[in-house]
Amino acid sequence: MIKVQHTPLDGCLILEPKVFRDHRGYFFESFNQADFQKTTDLDIRFIQDNQSFSNYGTVRGLHYQTGDWAQSKLIRVISGEILDVALDIRTDSKTFGKHFSLVLSAENFLQLYIPKGFAHGFSVLSTSAIIAYKCDRFYNQASETGIRYNDKTLGIDWKIPTKKMIVSDKDLSLPGFENVLK
Repeated sequence: MIKVQHTPLDGCLILEPKVFRDHRGYFFESFNQADFQKTTDLDIRFIQDNQSFSNYGTVRGLHYQTGDWAQSKLIRVISGEILDVALDIRTDSKTFGKHFSLVLSAENFLQLYIPKGFAHGFSVLSTSAIIAYKCDRFYNQASETGIRYNDKTLGIDWKIPTKKMIVSDKDLSLPGFENVLK
């Protein structure tokens, strides 16, 4: 059974699985569809699993897909530690333009559920990290977009010194937050 905590952003949830530990190590269910539905009261069917590896200082995001391709995601860390960031871009939401961040790690087993209508990003706080996430829609390049990670109006603290950040050219060229309103 998983424990669910609500974040300040409506619909964005922290999930904590039950971890069984003994002298050999640990065991836990990283995902159980029936348990997820019962505990969250969400009828979400995840259809794609993604995994990424990144080194310390990497900042990825803020990414999202538009229209019918908008994705809900369930993020967890297999190895290392990240700062995971969800940004509410639902223009009709009372928390529009607000973000929530949470440290996810292989040690804390926490997962972050991010519903459709959010942009997502993360920074790697450990030497390296392996991140796994489930999506309820397939990736569609034509609907992919994002918001520049360092947009001043958002004020996101990625917990990485600016000089140590590793950001892709693609993410550096993303538009600012004001683009969401267009």
